[in-house]
Amino acid sequence: MSPENKTLVKSTWAMVVPIADVAATLFYDRLFTLDASLRPLFEKTDMAEQRRKLMQALAAVVNGLDNLEPLIPVLETLGRNHVRYGVIDQHYDTVGAALLWTLEQGLQDAWTPAVKSAWTSAYGTVADVMRSAAASNKPAAA
Repeated sequence: MSPENKTLVKSTWAMVVPIADVAATLFYDRLFTLDASLRPLFEKTDMAEQRRKLMQALAAVVNGLDNLEPLIPVLETLGRNHVRYGVIDQHYDTVGAALLWTLEQGLQDAWTPAVKSAWTSAYGTVADVMRSAAASNKPAAA
C-alpha cells in the first residue's frame, strides 16, 4: 500500500472508532442482507462478542499497516480457522462489500473515492493472505 493510502485508512479509522459497535452492527446486518446463507455460520455466536472481535481485528490491521510482516501469521491463522467455520472463498468478496458499505455509511462525507480506494486496497491485502492460507489448508483433490 502507498503511504497515502495508509494515511487515509488510518485517519478514517480514527473516525470509525467512536462508533465501533454501531459500525460493527451495520456490518453484520449488511453482510446478512448481501448473503443470508452466512447467517447460520453465526447461529451459535455471541454477536456482541463477535462485533468486538471484528473491530479488534480491524484495529490490528490498521495499526499494523506500517509493518505488515508480524500480522501475516495472524491473518494466515484466521484464514485457516475460518475454513473450519464454513467460510468459502466467495465469502471474502461479500465481506469486502459489506465492509466498504459500512465504512461509507459511517464516514459519510469523508468517504471519498480516494478513501474507498485505500480501504479496498487494505481489505484486498488482508483477504489475499487469508484466502491463500485457507486454500493451503484444504485437502488436495484426488
